[in-house]
Amino acid sequence: MKEIRVGLIGFGTVGKGLAEVLLSQQQRLARRTGMSIRLAGIADHSATGLPERFSGIPLTKDGMDLINNPDLDIIVELIGGIEPAKTFVMQAIAAGKHVVTANKALLSQEGADIFAAAAKQGVEVGFEASVGGGIPVIKALKEGLVANKILSIMGIMNGTANYILTRMTDEGIPFAEVLKEAQKLGFAEADPTYDVEGIDTAHKLAILMTIAYGTPITHKQIATEGIAQIEPMDIELAREFGCRIKLLAISRNHGDHVEARVHPTMVPQNHLLASINGAFNAIHFQGDTVGKVLLYGLGAGMIPTGSAVAADVVDIARNIACGSIGRVPALSYLPDQMQVRRITPMDELQGPYYFRCTVLDRPGVLASIAGILAKHEISIESVIQKGRKEIGAVPLVVVTHSAKESAIRAALDEIGRLDSVTAPVVKIRILEEE
Repeated sequence: MKEIRVGLIGFGTVGKGLAEVLLSQQQRLARRTGMSIRLAGIADHSATGLPERFSGIPLTKDGMDLINNPDLDIIVELIGGIEPAKTFVMQAIAAGKHVVTANKALLSQEGADIFAAAAKQGVEVGFEASVGGGIPVIKALKEGLVANKILSIMGIMNGTANYILTRMTDEGIPFAEVLKEAQKLGFAEADPTYDVEGIDTAHKLAILMTIAYGTPITHKQIATEGIAQIEPMDIELAREFGCRIKLLAISRNHGDHVEARVHPTMVPQNHLLASINGAFNAIHFQGDTVGKVLLYGLGAGMIPTGSAVAADVVDIARNIACGSIGRVPALSYLPDQMQVRRITPMDELQGPYYFRCTVLDRPGVLASIAGILAKHEISIESVIQKGRKEIGAVPLVVVTHSAKESAIRAALDEIGRLDSVTAPVVKIRILEEE
């Protein structure tokens, strides 16, 4: 039986998950592949030892020890971040080894260099676990939907943000309080910036867009907003409008240009994505031949993500055994077919909006706000003004008909300068199906 030897750099949460999956599923994988897929080396700069069930696996503190080992076939990078992860990946490729990574930040920022080096060297790069944790979204997009022109991508791609918004929705708890609880429970990092500010989601959307459209894109090209400004009042008002607030990644394919954005969105309750709660992820594609597809599951976690990494290892092992390296291009499109396309400026987008002003409760305030909206050719669909319980400011909520982003920005900037407006205006886009 042919043996495929794997070296693992990074024995953190996902690394331990991969080790557990390869060990516990060893016989099943052998029956399905006809090969022995064995974890033959682990590198972790802080590890002093391995759990007893992994005690037979060599341990080193330097990832280069694995890269320079001629007996290893595949290097798995699971340390995260840009450096030294990129150096390890590029060195492994230069050494003629296949690479598997779950590192969405690395791929969304440095993917062009990595995939070009791999193509030149004739090795494979697997990255299923970089988007959606245990959900097989990359394989579905690269292979299952290969006959489709992808018309749109929408998704809930960060379990931490979705967990926070779900708790706020179901229990009315303020953002800061839920975030602290999530950190205690391990759902959120000590520094949650990437999760709650939408950056992690932008990394993942950049990867999906590159595959879906054959368009090289980095997360820096994606307009990104987070959820920190969302208050329980906004969530309750969204419910009154028949919506739930989600942090969505959204891309629509307009042919010569493509949308690329991440922001809080009011999602109608009858939409598939409105029912995705807790730490779960869901990615929604629309193809011109298949129609709508929703992939749903755990977007993080030791074993689910370890499962996705193992799937890449098995794919590469099968290709090694069959002599079919490069059978499926890393980004689905052949390298010479990748085309740069314009990213739609946010100001050109159009749709309905919700915004909440905190205003002094006195005559003429609503009229002045309505006048500003009319000046910018923004039509009002509905208005809610909550009564005051005591003297002071009150919330005034407006939902607009479809309007241009540039007009909304200009109008809200003008509204925010009114003497009667006492706090920054909160704006949330409303999802509108095409």
